[in-house]
Amino acid sequence: MKTGFSTWEDLNRTLVACQICPRLVEWRERVAREKRRAYADWQYWGKPVPGFGDQQAGLLIVGLAPGAHGSNRTGRMFTGDASGDFLYPALYEAGFASQPFARDRSDGLELRRVFISAVCRCVPPENKPTSVEIGNCLPYLRAEIALLKRLQGIVALGNIAFSQLLKLYKNEFHIEKNEKPVFANNRLYEFGNRVPWLLASYHPSRQNTQTGRLTRQMFVKIWQKAKERLGE
Repeated sequence: MKTGFSTWEDLNRTLVACQICPRLVEWRERVAREKRRAYADWQYWGKPVPGFGDQQAGLLIVGLAPGAHGSNRTGRMFTGDASGDFLYPALYEAGFASQPFARDRSDGLELRRVFISAVCRCVPPENKPTSVEIGNCLPYLRAEIALLKRLQGIVALGNIAFSQLLKLYKNEFHIEKNEKPVFANNRLYEFGNRVPWLLASYHPSRQNTQTGRLTRQMFVKIWQKAKERLGE
C-alpha cells in the first residue's frame, strides 16, 4: 500500500492542518469557541484529531469521529468522553493500556501493541459526517494502515467504521469473498495473504452502553479475541 506520507510526522502535520471540509471546519471551531460550561476553562483542541498509540502496533482500533467535548476538546482519540470511559478500562484489563482512564494528552496514558484511529477526524454536527466528508478523510486512515508495518488485525467500532474499512480492504488489498462481510458484534473475518483480519464490535457510545446493547462483558470478549489473534 503506497501513500504520499513516508513518516508519521509528515502525516500528522498534514492531518492537523486539514481544511478540506468547510462544514466540519466551521463546526469544530464553533464548538471550541462556545465550549461546554463544565469545560469553560479549557483550551479546546478544535482541530482534526490524529491517531494515537503504539506505532509498532499489531492491532488497529477504528472508530467513527471525535466527540464534540471529548477528542475535539482534548486532541486525543476517545479521551475525555463517555466512549473513552468505556473503552480504556477494557483495554487496560486486556493489557493494551497502561491505565484504565483517559483525561487529557498529558495524563500519562500509553498504549501497548494498539493504535487508535477513526474514519473521520473532525467532530461532525450531530455526530453524522456525510459520505463526502468521510471520503475526504479516509486517505489519512489509509496512510496510518500503511505506516503500521506490524499490523495484524483491525477492530471496527460500529457499522460505519466497519463498512468504510471494507472499502479500503477492497481497494487496497483487493479482497475477494464469495459473501460480503456483514456487520455483527464480535464477528471475525479473515482474508488470508497477510491481509489484516477484521473484527466487528458495537461502538462504545453512550447510546449503546446505557441501553445494554453493548455490555462490559460483551466488550471484554472483543479484546480477549483480539489478544488471542495477536498470539498473546
